[in-house]
Amino acid sequence: MQVRAKKALGQHFLTDQKVARSIVDALSSCPAPTGHPFPVLEVGPGMGVLTQYLLEREDIDLRLIEIDSESVEYLLTHFQGMQGRLMEGDFLQLKLEKLFPEQFAIIGNFPYNISSQIFFKVLDYKDRIPEVVGMVQKEVAERMAEKPGSKTYGILSVLLQAWYNIEYLFTVGSGCFAPPPKVESAVIRLTRNGRTSLGCDEKLFKTVVKTAFGQRRKMMRNPLKPLALARGKADILSQDIFSQRPEQLSVEDFVALTNLLD
Repeated sequence: MQVRAKKALGQHFLTDQKVARSIVDALSSCPAPTGHPFPVLEVGPGMGVLTQYLLEREDIDLRLIEIDSESVEYLLTHFQGMQGRLMEGDFLQLKLEKLFPEQFAIIGNFPYNISSQIFFKVLDYKDRIPEVVGMVQKEVAERMAEKPGSKTYGILSVLLQAWYNIEYLFTVGSGCFAPPPKVESAVIRLTRNGRTSLGCDEKLFKTVVKTAFGQRRKMMRNPLKPLALARGKADILSQDIFSQRPEQLSVEDFVALTNLLD
């Protein structure tokens, strides 16, 4: 039995075993505080190319979530012990706090069509998720890991780098998949940094970042002027930081900007 890749689900099944092993090896060994294996959630296991190696690791307690019923049937048929580990459902709708009362890591060959949404959800649970290892479209991986000053530096870069150290591990060619995607892929690792607070209003921080990059080619005072006026802060628009473009600003700069607008 083979699972048919479904375009609507963004499925491209990894077939290169060496790459699969390297992805699993990139996940750190993180013993839980209780001394038990560390909880790990695999998102979108498909036909289990990562699962087979994850199950070999005694330092992790593996759970899986898969939205494709055909893949679920395949995993239940071909892997022992899937009952109780494998859930059929949508990761984006999953109440992670109910499944994992404490910390857990995430790994997966993430569907391209929802990869950004997956990472925005990770941010919602940043205090529970110390590490993420995953494969995404190369362009998305570059955007996440990029530093200020680049044209690819954007919303995802700033919001993720505020809370995680991001490593671009390696590139994966399209020939490693079935069916082959039209783009290259890349494996990244996110590791929670030591930041416990941004030092500003987090909700306003997100608004400032998203608003600024909504007109990324404009100087900051253009997209942020309505926000400053609405908050009675029109006088701050003359400051030097508002003459820069959003792609020039670091996480710390956006924090300072948020405090100016607060």
